[in-house]
Amino acid sequence: MYRLMRVNAANRNGLGRFYFVLGLYTYLMLTITCSSSTAYETLQGQAQGSTYTLQFERSKTIETQLLQKEIDQLLSNIDQSMSTYVPGSIISKLNQSEGAWVKVDALFMRVLVSALGVANDTEGAFDPTIGSVVQLWGFGFDEMRGDISEKSIQETLSRSGFVQINVDTLEASVRIPNGFSIDFNAIAQGFSVDTLALLLESKGIQNYMVELGGEVRTRGYNDRGEVWKIGIDRPDDGTTSNRELQAIISLEGQSLATSGNYRKYWVDQQTGVKYAHTIDPSTGRPAMNQLLSASILHPQATLADAYATVCMVWGHLKCIEFLESNADYSGVLIYTDVEGNWFTYYSPELVISMVQTD
Repeated sequence: MYRLMRVNAANRNGLGRFYFVLGLYTYLMLTITCSSSTAYETLQGQAQGSTYTLQFERSKTIETQLLQKEIDQLLSNIDQSMSTYVPGSIISKLNQSEGAWVKVDALFMRVLVSALGVANDTEGAFDPTIGSVVQLWGFGFDEMRGDISEKSIQETLSRSGFVQINVDTLEASVRIPNGFSIDFNAIAQGFSVDTLALLLESKGIQNYMVELGGEVRTRGYNDRGEVWKIGIDRPDDGTTSNRELQAIISLEGQSLATSGNYRKYWVDQQTGVKYAHTIDPSTGRPAMNQLLSASILHPQATLADAYATVCMVWGHLKCIEFLESNADYSGVLIYTDVEGNWFTYYSPELVISMVQTD
């Protein structure tokens, strides 16, 4: 059995009439100040349109300034490989290749292999080739909506399908059909977190927390000798600047990624229908279900990130079924019923130190 908690939506100034704005989630900076027993470092910066924070146990053999340079260079390499916002990146060249083979680097190949694995395992609920569909709905690089009609949707959807990606691992080359567009936005930040974590481990660091754009991976303990604790934001209607936590969970040797339909969306002024950025690859339309937020845990941030998106496509019922039948995954799902009442699902194995109940 899973744990289900209802959040009463009554007397909330008619929250059912608002569009909920849910922060991705807030990581708890419990170790900013070094304790007397163990010293920890905190490195921060900007990357991928967001920020990153690394907290780790200090080592006398590590020069912090050099490590900071390595981190920034690694993140720059990732952007040059798979960012559609970088005109000369490998992914940009591939999307403009008109069906030709394109040489890719090891970073790109690792993400592509992971993406194709998730696409196969979810029967296409995750598909890195829907970049053109994302663009049509106004959630792409320039955030400009196209002519959204049934004809344009079907025509654009015909230029997608992960099974049509050709991969030559021996030549480190990839080919996609002319008119196709690959987009790694639903997996790249998780991959970046994993890559940063592996960089720390290569330096012999065993106790750390890595966060980038809200995606988190931890190992070991903080400077208090405790398991890292991560906060998940509570949904709100955006009318207040105060941010409350829905829950605080312990994260030991795990990664946590959140996806939701609360940050990127637009509203049809004629119909009042809200269209969120999560596209269902099977329909070419934004996924329409009652799941507001999916926070997924897995040892690898890459997979946690991808499956958070998959859950937003599936909806809460299928996601719960997946979580309860796959021991490597757990999660926190926030969703509504048809009357606008809030519910929260917590995987039973999670160690939760705080839950918001009203």
